Amino acid sequence: MNFDFTEEQQLLRKTVRQFVDSEIMPHIARWDAEGGFDPAIWKKLADLGLMGVCIPEKYGGAGMDYNSLAIVCEELERGDTAFRTAVSVHTGLNSMTLMQWGTEEQKLKYLVPQAKGEKIGAFGLTEPGAGSDVAAMDSFAKREGDYYILNGQKTWISLCDIADHFIVFAYTDKSKKHHGITAFIVERTMPGFSSKAIKGKYGIRAGNTGELFFDDLRIPVENRLGEEGEGFKIAMSALDNGRFTVAAGAVGLISACLEASVKYCVERKTFGKPIGEHQLVGQMIAKMEAGYQMSRLLVYRVGELKNKGVRNTRETSLAKWQACDFANKAADDAVQIHGAYGYSDEYPVARYLRNSKAPVIYEGTREIHTIMQADYVLGRREDKPLNKMLPKWPFAE
Repeated sequence: MNFDFTEEQQLLRKTVRQFVDSEIMPHIARWDAEGGFDPAIWKKLADLGLMGVCIPEKYGGAGMDYNSLAIVCEELERGDTAFRTAVSVHTGLNSMTLMQWGTEEQKLKYLVPQAKGEKIGAFGLTEPGAGSDVAAMDSFAKREGDYYILNGQKTWISLCDIADHFIVFAYTDKSKKHHGITAFIVERTMPGFSSKAIKGKYGIRAGNTGELFFDDLRIPVENRLGEEGEGFKIAMSALDNGRFTVAAGAVGLISACLEASVKYCVERKTFGKPIGEHQLVGQMIAKMEAGYQMSRLLVYRVGELKNKGVRNTRETSLAKWQACDFANKAADDAVQIHGAYGYSDEYPVARYLRNSKAPVIYEGTREIHTIMQADYVLGRREDKPLNKMLPKWPFAE
């Protein structure tokens, strides 16, 4: 075991942290209130190589390892969850899925411009009646010659109004249930595509989230990702990557809660001493630190498994569940430490608490991950080898 970061990883962390401090922190309170961030951020992320940090150089990426993606997500969420979400969806759910399951032609057409940050990718799985129960989806794609005709709707889709490319899942044979779902690459410019943002979200207000609509949308056969009926398998493997980035982001949110709380503990005095000297306040700080350290270990262990090309569904589930729960608790305690001020926008901890709730729900609720972990331990669940895995790192040229 090696718990040290490489010089390249340390430089990456420093670079992303400086970016967050200079480009996000001064504006995030306003962006959160207004419900959107400056689109110029996308180009700045691309210029730093962060849109394809763990994508091979031959496909336009930076060629760094999977734990480098975790570092990026951790540091971005320290600024705000909206920015980590953007990278999670673009890189974790879309680009890494293309890298794992796409044909060479699909990689050249879609992965390369995404890794360079010239195009933005997103992911469409959830529907109004199909969240944790993926098989309950209604979207259907009918094969007609060289095209599939897609009809349906997706909801709670991050980057719905921003992304250029979407990996979308739909039934091609409902009689086969999970085995009748197929994945497709959909372009925003395809006739029959439309999107609509969801307003009034509790948290992650600076991020764009909404619905996708498909009305007789014609998808060329060459835009099918994988084979017919492989969609569920592709979706679950994509979630392994997405959950990894969500867990890494949660580590960054705990770090942000710690920074804000420690600063306030020194500044604020009650009963003649800094509030950090009160034992129950110290207890909350100690629990934040414990959650931070444990979550980091779980996250970076997953990254190492990815680097080795080992399937990591079990380990990723545990990391996502625990890190997100720790982050939610840390944010709640951070508000408590700030007292009445924590209940206002004068300090960032109220935003941290609002933002911390969604990751406990999306990409597998804490209840789903609890059941998964129990099933692993009780021998009711076992992960079988996939016919296509993420490439090991270092990447072969």
